[in-house]
Amino acid sequence: MSIAVFDCSDIDQYLGKPMQPARMREPIHNNDIRRWAQAMHYPNLLHYDADYAAEGRWGRLVAPQSFAVTMDDGHGAGPACVGAIPNSHLLFGGDEWWFYGPRIQGGDLVHNERIPFDYTVKDTKFAGPTCFQRGDNNYYNQNGELIAKQRSTSIRYLAEAGREKTTDVVEGTEDPVWSDEELAQIQDRKFDWVQMLHELGHGKRYWDDIQIGAALPERVIGPHSIASFTTEWRAYLFTIWGGTHRRTDLDMEALGFVKEMAGHENDPVMERINPELTDGAYFGPSRGHLFPRWARFIGMPRAYGYGASMGAWIVDYLAGWAGEWGMVTHSVASYRGPAFTGDITIMTGTVVDKFVDDDGRDVVQIDCRMVNQLGTTLATAKAEVALPRK
Repeated sequence: MSIAVFDCSDIDQYLGKPMQPARMREPIHNNDIRRWAQAMHYPNLLHYDADYAAEGRWGRLVAPQSFAVTMDDGHGAGPACVGAIPNSHLLFGGDEWWFYGPRIQGGDLVHNERIPFDYTVKDTKFAGPTCFQRGDNNYYNQNGELIAKQRSTSIRYLAEAGREKTTDVVEGTEDPVWSDEELAQIQDRKFDWVQMLHELGHGKRYWDDIQIGAALPERVIGPHSIASFTTEWRAYLFTIWGGTHRRTDLDMEALGFVKEMAGHENDPVMERINPELTDGAYFGPSRGHLFPRWARFIGMPRAYGYGASMGAWIVDYLAGWAGEWGMVTHSVASYRGPAFTGDITIMTGTVVDKFVDDDGRDVVQIDCRMVNQLGTTLATAKAEVALPRK
């Protein structure tokens, strides 16, 4: 079967030019923060227990550093998905974060200034010619303070090619079945990391005490399910009807999404007529995450998780280890494959360097790896984490 021409030239006209903003209508509520922490499987008391948070560094609930991505109407991929590529689909390929210090709190009104950055085309085993497109999200609070910058990467490919290249993967793939004993062991492994959070509490993890080569405690998430992925979806604030000033220039079919996956996601006109049709949980490019039929349509074996959530898991993993007196200052993650229903996700990290950065902060550098229960690599990341010194 012949494959359509893979043409990315329409992207060129958008590079370096600010996009229409998609801004939240109301300030953030503490329950938005709590919902995010719960959906990201991040039981850090600092982000959901008001009494505990009041005793800590900030004196009140603060959002996880990963929370900034909820301020974009496309999981941070908005500026990495401009320009038409006919008959294509998109996956989240990775992101790079810079954090500048201000923390998001209830009452803040955060906006995102988005600028498409660049793209390259490479040949991949998954889908042949593939576009790796990058775009920048700059997250500011109501005081004009830059909270974080995210450079997201989208992977855009011909949907037909993706289906043809993954026939052997799609056929006969079912959720793994876990015994009760195995599930109990998974729960124990999950709680080991939670116990680490409790043991550190409001204390400080000192830079002086960290040795190069030291391993971070593993973090386990899952087994994933359509229910858990749906919980994640609803924690992204743009998924709420009427909660965002929508872009008026977003046309999924014009971007090149095949008709079956285009739909009216984030369409401000349709949101006022029939908002159910704008809900990406059910219609549009995002529905492959929650419906196995549509997952297979784009070349996935079964329902799968969100790339932005994988990025959040990594940032939370590092920030939780650092504690409230530390901060992830920079991270860059590459996503190799998604989390699928039935699988567990395992994160490990190793300290590979420690130094004083250009801003005078005492920093450790960490290599992070994310795998599933089979040892298949889902993501790799390198990050710098600032810690207090004695």
